[in-house]
Amino acid sequence: MEEIKTQLPENAFRELKDGEEYEPLMSPRGQYPEVNTWSVTWGVLMAMLFSAAAAYLGLKVGQVFEAAIPIAIIAVGLSTAANRSKALGENIIIQSIGACSGAVVAGAIFTLPAIYILQAKYGAEMSASFVQVFMASALGGILGILFLIPFRKYFVKDMHGKYPFPEATATTQVLISGLQSTQKTTPNSPRAGEEAEAAGSSRILLLAGLIGGLYDFIVATFGWWNEVVTTRMVGFGETLAEKAKLVFKVNTGAAVLGLGYIIGLKYALFICLGSLAVWWLIVPGMSLLFHDTVLNIGGATVTQTVGEMSPEVIFRTYARSIGIGGIAMAGIIGIVKSWGIIKSAVSLAGRELKGGQTSETVQRTQRDLSFKFIAIASMSALLLTFIFFWLGVMQNIWFAIVSILLVTFIAFLFTTVAANAIAIVGSNPVSGMTLMTLILASVVLSAVGLKGTSGMVAALIMGGVVCTALSMAGAFITDLKIGYWLGATPRKQESWKFLGTLVSAATVGGVIMLLNETYGFATGQLAAPQANAMAAVIDPVMSGQGAPWVLYGIGAVIALIINFCGMPALAVALGMFIPLELNTPLVVGGLVNWYVTTRSKDKAVNNARGERGTLIASGFIAGGALMGVVSALMRFGGMNFISDEWMMNPLSELAALGAYVLLICYFIRATKK
Repeated sequence: MEEIKTQLPENAFRELKDGEEYEPLMSPRGQYPEVNTWSVTWGVLMAMLFSAAAAYLGLKVGQVFEAAIPIAIIAVGLSTAANRSKALGENIIIQSIGACSGAVVAGAIFTLPAIYILQAKYGAEMSASFVQVFMASALGGILGILFLIPFRKYFVKDMHGKYPFPEATATTQVLISGLQSTQKTTPNSPRAGEEAEAAGSSRILLLAGLIGGLYDFIVATFGWWNEVVTTRMVGFGETLAEKAKLVFKVNTGAAVLGLGYIIGLKYALFICLGSLAVWWLIVPGMSLLFHDTVLNIGGATVTQTVGEMSPEVIFRTYARSIGIGGIAMAGIIGIVKSWGIIKSAVSLAGRELKGGQTSETVQRTQRDLSFKFIAIASMSALLLTFIFFWLGVMQNIWFAIVSILLVTFIAFLFTTVAANAIAIVGSNPVSGMTLMTLILASVVLSAVGLKGTSGMVAALIMGGVVCTALSMAGAFITDLKIGYWLGATPRKQESWKFLGTLVSAATVGGVIMLLNETYGFATGQLAAPQANAMAAVIDPVMSGQGAPWVLYGIGAVIALIINFCGMPALAVALGMFIPLELNTPLVVGGLVNWYVTTRSKDKAVNNARGERGTLIASGFIAGGALMGVVSALMRFGGMNFISDEWMMNPLSELAALGAYVLLICYFIRATKK
């Protein structure tokens, strides 16, 4: 067994030169502990624990947290406490299995509780059993895994250095930080210098995690300052927002700042371009053109004129749908551009089915599940989904055929969109894609005769399958990129991801049933914001009132124009969909990245500062994610120390601006030490 390196090579985050190869920490030529009783047991326990916690908190307080980083931190802590040697491969598997929780939870709680919310209006006809919730989540997760695997090599290897992978970067740095405590060398060892440097990196990551985590914890738990700074904090800005519908916002969180640093200035500007186009052109433009008009588009029930709405309401009611249309068209563009990859994957699967060469001759760190297995498993999963739709949901074979064709098309279409989004911005626009799915499903099912409450249940369960598939695809590409950087065996990650999905689906199904029995989703005691939004959309569409196709079409045209201009359509469309306050800090982080990597005339100094900045940014993200879980748990336990009166005071935003400037100054100064 070869030694494991303790530092990522210098070409880990940049594009490779012609003929250059990336050498991960665990050598492709070596064999390391990965899948064993320790890693699988802890991975399953993490999947159960974080599925229950994420579902409970997401539905109770409306806060869905990403589980990958906290699980990586726990895995490192466990291996250190147990003094396990060569634990990196095991920790990757623990994180990979456990991270199924966040993906499955997002897919389930964004859609399926809407069934119970509508039950209050339509009675017992609107209902779902545990089996239906479990099957929708499990089948969706399995399809997401299978549909993504053929794209693994493209995203994680062929596009190396071209995508920032912010969450994967942060998680990778956390896993590397555990190496120093499990691998010891003598002072005169040839690797002593490398380990000393790695230990220094761990200290930087730990300190940044403590500062970023404490910073975000103070905001989320105690509200010493506001989380968002807006131009409304001054009188002129308030007037501008009300009269001209112009507003500027920035989230002052440490985690989002770190995210922007890792994304870099280029992609951050593209994302922010889409956001500013919506908030500074489309929103004010709609107010100008339709100021005195009550504008009902696609069956929306609106009582205010556009001029009476705030910029935020105009965004939610109209402009956000333009972003959804842009994301959908970006998905189609991505499919067209990836057609060569899809054809080669299908051809390889065909050769393997005929008994051609297997992946055994491929290097260990590039060895996937065989395409023969993927083809057979995909057909089996789709067949099982069809049977589930037919006998478990619709009791009509024609409706089931239409449904499975729709689910297959949308899930496969948007798989690359989800992976691209995670690779670029670290955030999966799964709610927007699911919203589009629900609308399409409702229109198509209504056209073939499945309407009313049975149609709503069918559409929401279909939405649950698609939402979980897309959520899983986005989360899984993060796992696979982590494995690529560190040298895990993709086949092992892929194989054991199925177990994590089944465990998470069963746990989430149980939590949803428990919460419905305890509180009832329609009582208002549970926030469930995404599910409420899905219920609000599907009800009028299934009742024949239509959808905002005009707005979707505008977004699609904008995406085509952006692509024609040579810009990444998905990055701009993401900016159009994600709220302004979450896009602007990405540019701030990108500017910090640009600043610290260009101040010196010595390229080596700039590179060293850039790498140190990546560690600090990863610490901010990890600390923010971990303390976000703690804060949410405290809020759920009734420990809420935030004063609403103080949050409404403009001085809270001024205090936030001061704290944010100090945080940025620390970030820049820390990169130069």
